[in-house]
Amino acid sequence: MQLVREIGYLMQKDFRLEWRQRATLSGMLLYVGSTVFVCYISFALRGGELPAPAWNALFWIILLFTAVNAVAKGFLQESRGRQLYYYALVRPQAVILAKIGYNVLLLLGLGGVGFALYALVLGNPVQDVPLFLLNMALGAIGFASTLTLVSGIAAKATNSHTLMAILGFPLMIPMLLLLIKVSKNALDGLEFEASSSSLLTLVALNMIVGAVSYLLFPFLWRS
Repeated sequence: MQLVREIGYLMQKDFRLEWRQRATLSGMLLYVGSTVFVCYISFALRGGELPAPAWNALFWIILLFTAVNAVAKGFLQESRGRQLYYYALVRPQAVILAKIGYNVLLLLGLGGVGFALYALVLGNPVQDVPLFLLNMALGAIGFASTLTLVSGIAAKATNSHTLMAILGFPLMIPMLLLLIKVSKNALDGLEFEASSSSLLTLVALNMIVGAVSYLLFPFLWRS
């Protein structure tokens, strides 16, 4: 129960900091809007119809780089003094779980806005929208948990932004392949059973990353 309260307090702190630094959130929304607009002027304004595979690939490219930009600052923006302050007050498990929870909510919001804009300007070829949204939610959880852990590791080293890119992308490739497969099934309108095994694998991957973060972050925090 104490752990849950600590997580709640830390998430409230992150939301308040984000609200005070609204330029960062506005920058992320601008990034999503600008990338969607570039896709629009590249295809729709030229009179070409975007094929479903290209629509799917561009959507996940946008969401992936949005996740990297949004989550990278999680631990990298924390000063050493603030980290020492957290160390004296809360458990390390609360710190990592609060960061993951906050980043999941942030990516769900950015992903929803991105999908709405993307479908508005480039059309919505998705035939099974509930399956697509479920897949997008699992992707947001996976991206947030993986990149948050990688951000915590990179924050302890020099050239942290470079290290985060080197560590983050290889870890997310298996997850990204599953996400693209399920979203392609949603675009084609296939039965839910065709995607059930991939969805279960995504859930398992998210649980594994969450468990690894919970177990290993205290050792990283002490260093």
